Amino acid sequence: MKSSPYTLLLLCCLGAVLTGCSGGDLSDLDEYMAEKRSRPGGIIAPIPTFKAYEAFAYSATTLRSPFDRPIEVREIAQLQAIAAIKPDENRAKEFLEQFTFDSLRMVGTLERDDTSWTLIRDPDGGVHRVRTGNFLGRHHGKIVEMTDTYVSVVEIVSDGTTDGWVERPRTIKLSGL
Repeated sequence: MKSSPYTLLLLCCLGAVLTGCSGGDLSDLDEYMAEKRSRPGGIIAPIPTFKAYEAFAYSATTLRSPFDRPIEVREIAQLQAIAAIKPDENRAKEFLEQFTFDSLRMVGTLERDDTSWTLIRDPDGGVHRVRTGNFLGRHHGKIVEMTDTYVSVVEIVSDGTTDGWVERPRTIKLSGL
């Protein structure tokens, strides 16, 4: 193995530095330490006593938050929302409503005769043109907005009650972004 002249010079300098650090007289350090050990020890102050923590009992936890609407108003709003939101079961189903929402992919956009279309790929590989107002997904998803990079859909899903429905916004982003 061939060593460079720089490596050899570095080793020589390192050896000289380490040689200068060894074999020194440490008697002054020993005297200093002996002087410090011979002094009497100081008095250590006692640990301060701490006052016990007094827990604060917040008595307003059972009251309504000032940021929430009163219960009566909330119940009326829920009843109005339940009555207003309902899927149209008599409407003819569109082709893309047979697929789950998560299985659909946006693959591009198209403009023809001043009409903008979004291209959606189904799980079987078919590509379909859709526009605002079309439906897709199994939960009555209606397209409400289209851009070059995403499609906004509002689905109508059951809220778990007998005849209650809620709207759920979803988006499909352009594949590859």
